[in-house]
Amino acid sequence: MSHDDFAIEPDPNLPGHLPEGERILWQGAPDWRSLAWRVYHLREVVIYFGVLVLWRGFSAWWETGMISKAVASASPLVIPLVVCTAILVFIAVLSARTTVYTITSGRLVLKIGIAVPTTFNLPFSSIGDANVRRIGLGCAEIGVTLRNDDKMAYLVLWPHARPWYLKKPQPMMRSVPDGIRVAGILSTALQAEAGQPRIGLVDDRQANLATPAGLTTIKT
Repeated sequence: MSHDDFAIEPDPNLPGHLPEGERILWQGAPDWRSLAWRVYHLREVVIYFGVLVLWRGFSAWWETGMISKAVASASPLVIPLVVCTAILVFIAVLSARTTVYTITSGRLVLKIGIAVPTTFNLPFSSIGDANVRRIGLGCAEIGVTLRNDDKMAYLVLWPHARPWYLKKPQPMMRSVPDGIRVAGILSTALQAEAGQPRIGLVDDRQANLATPAGLTTIKT
């Protein structure tokens, strides 16, 4: 019998076995509701169709003075609204189920991708700083800036990238449940790696900087 027969299998959400002494501090996935609402812009779609429904209904009522005409004029827009909502929710659920974020004592790992799974392995030594933003539903977005000049493809990283940072994409954990607590875990781990005392999060609307690797809180 080989001495490897009882070896512990590596976590499928990590690029391989962790180095000796390194351990997982937190592992989780995005909240699909928050993903649909904010990342896949379900909110904007609902607002857009809502405005169209109100406008068509009001226009028909203004011309005819009949509520039945207003309802008949606006009701055809309900079908595309339902279809678009279903598609965006479906994509958000798939994205949440195929995404795993992992914080260890030495790295941040993002396993992402619906059709083509991709793993981004970010040792703390490559992270310059981090930022967190509360976004509602008890979730937060946690992004990091990288020290090195290696460029990640924004389209490959999306939607797990800080919006609009196209030239130098910043990896971001999107719609993280209990995100402020998770941000604190990452902050503590980064500071420990840098050999610094812990600097806790006082409030998610106040900036907290830790140099060289700390946590910045962005105002919402």
